[in-house]
Amino acid sequence: MRFEPTEWAVVPLGTPSAVDTAITGAKAAHLARAAVAGLPVLPGFVLVPAERAPGALTGQEALRGAWRTLAGGEGREPLVVRSSSLYEDTENSSMAGRFDSVLDVQGWDSFVSAVRTVLASARRVRPLRPAAQDVPADGMAVLVQPMLKSAVGGVMFGADPVEGRTDRILVSAVRGGPDQLVDGSTPGVRYQLTRLARTVGGDPAGRRGDRVLTRTRRHQLVSLAKSTERVFGGPQDMEFGFDGEGRLWLFQSRPITAMAPRPPRGARLFGSGPVAETLPGVLQPLEEDLWAVPMSHGLTVALDIAGAAPRRRLRRLPVVTTVRGRAVADLRLLGTVPPAHPFLDRVNTANGARRAAAAWRVGRLRSALPLLAVDLMADVDRALAGFPPAADMLSGRLLDGVAWGRQALSALHAQESLAGALLGTGSGATAAGEALAELAEDRGRGLGDEELIALHPVLLALLPPTLSGRPPLPDAGNVTFLPRGVDSLPVREGLRLRIRWVQEMQVRMLAELARRLSAGQGDRGEASLPRLALLRWDELVRAARGEGLPADLGERVPRPESGALPAVFRLADGVPVAEKPSGPSVPGQGQGAGGGFGVGTAWDGRGGRPERPVLIVEHLDPALASLLPGLAGLVAQTGSPLSHLAVLAREHHVPTAVGVAEAIERFPLGTALAVDGGTGAVTPHDLPGTPATPTASRQETAA
Repeated sequence: MRFEPTEWAVVPLGTPSAVDTAITGAKAAHLARAAVAGLPVLPGFVLVPAERAPGALTGQEALRGAWRTLAGGEGREPLVVRSSSLYEDTENSSMAGRFDSVLDVQGWDSFVSAVRTVLASARRVRPLRPAAQDVPADGMAVLVQPMLKSAVGGVMFGADPVEGRTDRILVSAVRGGPDQLVDGSTPGVRYQLTRLARTVGGDPAGRRGDRVLTRTRRHQLVSLAKSTERVFGGPQDMEFGFDGEGRLWLFQSRPITAMAPRPPRGARLFGSGPVAETLPGVLQPLEEDLWAVPMSHGLTVALDIAGAAPRRRLRRLPVVTTVRGRAVADLRLLGTVPPAHPFLDRVNTANGARRAAAAWRVGRLRSALPLLAVDLMADVDRALAGFPPAADMLSGRLLDGVAWGRQALSALHAQESLAGALLGTGSGATAAGEALAELAEDRGRGLGDEELIALHPVLLALLPPTLSGRPPLPDAGNVTFLPRGVDSLPVREGLRLRIRWVQEMQVRMLAELARRLSAGQGDRGEASLPRLALLRWDELVRAARGEGLPADLGERVPRPESGALPAVFRLADGVPVAEKPSGPSVPGQGQGAGGGFGVGTAWDGRGGRPERPVLIVEHLDPALASLLPGLAGLVAQTGSPLSHLAVLAREHHVPTAVGVAEAIERFPLGTALAVDGGTGAVTPHDLPGTPATPTASRQETAA
């Protein structure tokens, strides 16, 4: 974009047209609006294309006059020259740090060069979202103000965008100007303040002890945050500075573009917990109805028998549900986390009576459960053996067999849960260990996976259930212990193995049913097994009864691989929000900068890009913005959650952790990592869609 003074108009910040974003751009218009409202804004002017401001002064003399007013008669006072695009600092996109700013500009020639630098940055910027259009160069304006030498500067958010709290004000402050904080080179000192300016969080007291922000300064900032919120109608993202005399100045104000969702009070506490052992992947709708619903019912029965939760609550809340297609459990109902109100739980007489009644039932059940479990397993084995090959069954019998499987799974899950709680682990042998031993013994026979599974059904313990194509069996070449046989497994492992066998029976029957339905549809492929997985159970029943497939089945798409979920989380409008640990932070853990939770592979931004990259960098350089789309995570050794790149990362839902000590050395290229943008934790993790190979227990290895 050319810079010819005759083609540019000078619009002072104090004029009415300066508050029009269509003329001066959002950044300058917001400052002009703040100045009109009496907020502490430095004077200045905006250079805009002449056609956007017909009544404004244009030409060399007008520009020199405006420059001389700010820079002094001899032009020795330093200025700051900044972008003010029509497309930045909006409610939907901040484009933070994407355009150039030039600081400490002295002299006319340097001023003209700085203006050209800012205008040229409009041609370099490309949108981060594929669907967005390029930023037109004629949408740029140039904001010019005096360069204030700040004693203390920083960034302030009128709400906490990381925790999604509108009752908190988040500040990062540094000695000097805020530019060293927003460019990610300096982390600053972080303060979490109430709206009464009381410090309730942030950096440890040792870091706050350097008094970057005194009590008076904190009160001034909170007052400014409230004032900007009143002027603009919502919490703002602001840059500020205190001059040498202690006066506070507002350098920038824009809407907060990426507020983290906040769970409602009393939201349920979820986690994959033990359910991920049975259902580790993303479930399609029919898989959810076939396997997650019976699991939830079985666990509900077990919890009711054990008296672990009020029956009314168990009827109202499912123990197991799905989030983004992944099976998760209510951790409080399962008793894997302490109660929310332990004192009230202890004094609750109804709770005591319920537990007393449950203790009587459990006492009788403890001795009877092994025999009941053996009977159930025998019944399941007889039923499975009694089914003829799926190809020889009538279609109605196929559906009946799948329905029987749902009922059997509910009973198996109930007894498996009770066995785990009442009988312990027994010998320590596992179905997965027995399967690995069988696999290691027979791998050399040259048999394929299907032949091996037919010969040793215990091998199914190594594979998750799915209607979308079975993964290959894992490698078991390093297993040296000998198989003992399925009958040697303890009760709980025997029940788990039957669960897997019933699921496989359902898969085989549904595959045959899909083949017949597809033939009835003229072989259009709409009823293939993966497509059938997109149905709900009631839709499948109607289709099997001859009522036809849903008209929209061809338009349905499978649930995508959405990445792993946090270990413990609550839901906010359907979005998982990781629960912060109550204990001390893990050594080397960083600070959460928002963006959610993600799992991927460590990457340094160079060379081949992994499928789900976690970018590991030294600091949050805004020049890395073009790499943000598609990142599974962003980890920086230094930086602030309020820096420009952190803001952009939140806008693109990239889980971000800053201040992670020695991240580059600790996480080499190719390391599988989980990044929690809420807590700042960065930990090794299995990649989604790649289940870990089960390993045998020490007892089995010793054998």
